Amino acid sequence: MRHEVPRSRPSRRITIVDVARHAAVSTKTVSRVLNGEPHVTDAVRDRVREAVRALDYHPNIMAQGLARQRSYLIGLVYENPSPSYGVDLQTGVLDRLRGERYRLVVLPVRSVTEHADEVVGLLRSAAIDGVVLAPPASDSRRILDELVGIGMPFARISPTRFDDIVPGVVVDDVSAAAEVASVVLAQGHRRIGIIKGDPTHAASSARMQGYADAFADAGATIDPALVVDGLFTFDSGFAAARRLLSGPERPTAILAQNDDMAVGALMAAREAGIDVPDDLSIVGFDDSEIARITWPRITTMRQPVFDMAVSATSLLLDQLSGAPVPATIAHEHRLIVRESIAPVPVARGSVAARQTIQHA
Repeated sequence: MRHEVPRSRPSRRITIVDVARHAAVSTKTVSRVLNGEPHVTDAVRDRVREAVRALDYHPNIMAQGLARQRSYLIGLVYENPSPSYGVDLQTGVLDRLRGERYRLVVLPVRSVTEHADEVVGLLRSAAIDGVVLAPPASDSRRILDELVGIGMPFARISPTRFDDIVPGVVVDDVSAAAEVASVVLAQGHRRIGIIKGDPTHAASSARMQGYADAFADAGATIDPALVVDGLFTFDSGFAAARRLLSGPERPTAILAQNDDMAVGALMAAREAGIDVPDDLSIVGFDDSEIARITWPRITTMRQPVFDMAVSATSLLLDQLSGAPVPATIAHEHRLIVRESIAPVPVARGSVAARQTIQHA
């Protein structure tokens, strides 16, 4: 005998009409309260909010978007292959969107430089109201010109070019890199390897300039033979460090332009039986989670990626609401000294005795 499984009847969706009836007000008043509009008394506003809670009402964002000719979606375009960087970007945007009607559409790109036209097409077809651009998209003239041309609001994270195109959220990569290189130089290191980031990212050249400034201030020079290209990935850092450590005169310290490459260098050192930091000091950049959970923990420069994503999202939301928007929001960097750095080994350098390092 065949038994039919009883089907539960779907519950009816609570509408703004139900909220208005429960609060004994008009639907227009409910709409004003939900949209934060003026001309509503505190008592009425409290009554509507109580009705929303009691009925567990959730506004239909799609319907609101159709009525206002908006999708209530914002995009995030980024390329950086570092998982920690991508997570910090996304969580920063999502944190700022908490309590807002807007939702996030993540648009990762393999190579902005090679596929700028595809990114433009994607932004045109994604039905988004605005977009947050992370490097190197934030420095792509092709993308920026297109967004200006179609009138799509945007906010740039870490722009290094086209200062006339605003708004943007910045951190001083040059001075940050100079500071992190200076702490290595101050420990007596002069034979210093450098693992550069992706050459299509402006941050790579900015950080290289910062290193050069620090070397000049210390009366030292960068050895071109010890400068190796990377791609901001663990694997590229591992391969680059292998090259640096396989020569007859290996470096006593390595500056990696992000933490993923720094940890790759740490793994290469372990493979070669080189102790960190007694035989080799390693520093990174970003202060991502990977720098804090490996051992020894990585000395690095804290770049507040999460906070910068929050600020960029705020800039975008202000544009969408018609609020005044500053041209630039600047964030501070901070050096974090941990266990991956020590004075140059006495047998291989000029420092006669170890100096005390205050670890973070």
